[in-house]
Amino acid sequence: MRVFTRAVVVLFLCGVSQKSFSQANNPYNLPIDNSLQLYNQSLKENPANRLVEIKKAIPSIRLDIRYATTNNFTGKVMYDAPRAFARMPVVKALKQVQAELQKKGLGLKIFDGYRPYAITIKFWNATDKKEFVANPKNGSRHNRGCAVDLTIIDLKTGKEIDMPTGYDSFSEKASPDYSDLPAVQKANRDMLRSVMESHGFKVIDNEWWHFDFTGWEKFALMDIPFNNL
Repeated sequence: MRVFTRAVVVLFLCGVSQKSFSQANNPYNLPIDNSLQLYNQSLKENPANRLVEIKKAIPSIRLDIRYATTNNFTGKVMYDAPRAFARMPVVKALKQVQAELQKKGLGLKIFDGYRPYAITIKFWNATDKKEFVANPKNGSRHNRGCAVDLTIIDLKTGKEIDMPTGYDSFSEKASPDYSDLPAVQKANRDMLRSVMESHGFKVIDNEWWHFDFTGWEKFALMDIPFNNL
């Protein structure tokens, strides 16, 4: 009897623990692909769901994954590796953007791509400036592998061209429509926007560096760490 009771208690506690873990990682009960089993099933349904490592697909692209360092708005290391992923159609479009920029001696530098949903929750809790971070109630387009944060570099020097703000700035100057800027900064920002939007991306209202890919709503939210992909 004691063994039976103990087993019931253990099973109950395990159930509570799993439920608490689930609530902590998905407090809004969103439909999220949070296991390799779900992800692999999605690939069988549609190969376009594949998360492609951007640097492997486009070796000439530079990476500066700030969230794998303390050099970001949280001041903490948020990613388990300095890697960037995006869905297959997104990477194909980025390859076209890169090819177009290279004709001008320029190229892309990626700050962020796919972002596990658990990180979106951490970002939300890390700042009071909620207008600059995605609400985990809805999930982020980064969580869908359909958003990229990036800038343009000079291929000869490897340096970023002059933009209105640095990456992850909470300044009003970060808006892609902010106009009170030096001419060169405005021209560079608008060039980035133009080349990205000509290949199926759309800039968001308050971050000149953040672009969502057209059709993002067709892809599921995900919460799988980079090292598990």
